[in-house]
Amino acid sequence: MITVVERILPARLGTGFRWLLASSWLTNLGDGVAAAAGPLLIATLTSDPLMISLSALASWAPPLLFGLYAGVLSDRHDRRRIVLIANAVRALVLVALVALMVTGTVTVMTALVALTLRSIAEVFADNATATLTPMMVGKDDLVIANARLGTGFITLNQLAGPPIGAALFGLGFTWPFAGQLLLVAAGIVLVSRITLPSHGRQGTDPKPDTVRELIAGFSWTIRHAAVRTLALTILIFNFTFGAAWSVLVLYTQEQLGLGAIGFGLMTTIGGIGGLIGTGLYGAITRRVSLGALMRIGLIIETFTHLGLALTHSPWVAGGIFLVFGAHAFIWGTTSVTVRQRAVPRELQGRVGSVNTICVYAGLVVGSLIGGVLATRFGVAAPFWFAFAGSAVFVVLLWRQLAHIAHDD
Repeated sequence: MITVVERILPARLGTGFRWLLASSWLTNLGDGVAAAAGPLLIATLTSDPLMISLSALASWAPPLLFGLYAGVLSDRHDRRRIVLIANAVRALVLVALVALMVTGTVTVMTALVALTLRSIAEVFADNATATLTPMMVGKDDLVIANARLGTGFITLNQLAGPPIGAALFGLGFTWPFAGQLLLVAAGIVLVSRITLPSHGRQGTDPKPDTVRELIAGFSWTIRHAAVRTLALTILIFNFTFGAAWSVLVLYTQEQLGLGAIGFGLMTTIGGIGGLIGTGLYGAITRRVSLGALMRIGLIIETFTHLGLALTHSPWVAGGIFLVFGAHAFIWGTTSVTVRQRAVPRELQGRVGSVNTICVYAGLVVGSLIGGVLATRFGVAAPFWFAFAGSAVFVVLLWRQLAHIAHDD
């Protein structure tokens, strides 16, 4: 047993990282439970499509609106304290929501407000949490540390959490939210046990200037050629990914001939691919440089769009989703590691928030383009667009990827 624990979580990562990992896994499970329970709650309270769509808005709007400010606070104040306060706010919102449901006074508007407040608190918790790993783990161990954090996200947030949330919701409206409340509370206890070194800025600026600090984060990102190119890559590839994946449910129905269960199966296959990626990641990074991994990953993503545009076979599409799921984990973990290695400790929050903005801006704009293309030219059109856009960008970026990953 000791050998297994040592292999999964080497002692050199430190006790503090083990507390952080346990907290991350528990809160990821809670987020996965809520990902299914939130929309189900809104759909139970109303049949209005607009109101139901607002439940999705409640999840992706907060990172766009508050991500940059969350980065400023993470670089300005005690990051562990921010995680504790943000998760405490999440817990209080969940207490209020559960109380409303128990008393039978919950409405669609109060539910939407609660879900939005919970998502806003999550933005601050996630941004600060992402800065803790490079404070506790050496640069050479960031690969394995981020892989272990990513494993929890894949297995608990994406695979285990949603079906558990749906099952609990079937037992009663309050159960999934009460379950998330307990998991968030446990995460608070675990993070409270972590001891961190100073990140170099808290308490040093007598007159904080949010605008100036935001500009400093953007300026550093723009001046650093590798991190700038990485952020641009994330923006462009989420733009093309968002265009294709925004019509995925229609694609599985119209081009693959599958129903709702088939759509769920395809997304599950992608999650299984991510789980396979977590198992192989350590062995792969011991044999393949990070620069080569990034190049291979972008090629895989480009041809994923081409393969899905061409195929009408659910079996072929399933194989593509499996490979893409593994790629998504491997490339995502690699990009986080590369950024954390390059960014100074005192700028981790703000540069990380720039990355978050690139992710969500790309997804939002891409989804709008995908919807227009699918409406005018059919469900395969967004995948052709994603293939062409990705291919052009890979050619333009190819020589820079080695520099991004510090292979030089």
